[in-house]
Amino acid sequence: MQSAAWRCCASRSAVVLPTRCHSFRAAATVEQRFLHWRGIHSRANNKRQQNPVAFPEPSSRVVSCVRRFANSAQKMTSKYQIAERGAPNSTDYRVYLKNENGQAISPLHDIPLYANDAKTVYNMVVEVPRWTNAKMEISLNEGLNPIKQDVKKGKLRFVANCFPHHGYIWNYGAFPQTWENPDHLDADTGCKGDNDPIDVLEIGSRVAKRGEVLQVKILGTIALIDEGETDWKIITISVNDPVADQVNDINDVETVFPGLLKASVEWFKIYKIPDGKPENQFAFNGEAKDAAFATKTVEETHRFWQQLVNKEVDDNGISCLNTTVDGSPYLVANDAADEVFAKSSTGGNQEPVSETLDKWHYITLK
Repeated sequence: MQSAAWRCCASRSAVVLPTRCHSFRAAATVEQRFLHWRGIHSRANNKRQQNPVAFPEPSSRVVSCVRRFANSAQKMTSKYQIAERGAPNSTDYRVYLKNENGQAISPLHDIPLYANDAKTVYNMVVEVPRWTNAKMEISLNEGLNPIKQDVKKGKLRFVANCFPHHGYIWNYGAFPQTWENPDHLDADTGCKGDNDPIDVLEIGSRVAKRGEVLQVKILGTIALIDEGETDWKIITISVNDPVADQVNDINDVETVFPGLLKASVEWFKIYKIPDGKPENQFAFNGEAKDAAFATKTVEETHRFWQQLVNKEVDDNGISCLNTTVDGSPYLVANDAADEVFAKSSTGGNQEPVSETLDKWHYITLK
């Protein structure tokens, strides 16, 4: 079933651009597809000059279609660098971020929430790439807030595979410069915040990298109630995704990605059950709210972060060390931030590969 297709016909000749289906099979990038089409178009032009009757000029529909395709190939690029420290699969492993000048920064405090002046595109820090199981998260209590793996009972934590899902089913991460205030009672959910940056699900076709900063647009949100706390999950798509222009609000998600919203609610409902915990609950009976609602929620958590980083509220154990927030009492010089990075561990004892990665759990809900 095709979710997006570029098909243009011109009189006696037809140009069929590559299609994309919901299986998201391995395919060329948008730029590669466009360059491929441009090569075909260039050869057609040469033949048209030799035989204008057999190869007529393309119709306006072709030209319009190609312009749309070319525009979709103009990507927003990230200027942040990933710096891994410590042995992978060990409790010492960390992923730090650096800016374009190679200076260490905090992914929580030093990356702007908004990626454009219109405040319609957001920066998302990827903690967990799709199809992986390691429970990676921004470390709140460490200087520069590197990404590390959660530890449970002294062991690295992995989420279970609950049939038919394998690992996380989206690129999972957080919006920088947001904070779900644990002292704020949310009027919509009736629960307080969970003391974390707001969580983000990126549903596009590409599997991102751990620590990557994606530029995304907001589509909607679901509200998980996790052990009595509000845990918003903001649904987004990378603005560089081939179908990003077709998905602008929550209703579009079901049209372009049929079944994904239902699967997402199910995933959060059951993913802790193999660990002996009850199924998670949701506000609004698991109904996803639209982009306007989600945008308002993100704006609120951004204001909470501003209070946090400016020391207007208790830090709740969060390191607010930063290099860019003017007026923040936690602001430090670049040299001081680089020193924090330099002192981070480069060792660590790798743990054996967890059996969780291969095991499949079959969950039956009542």
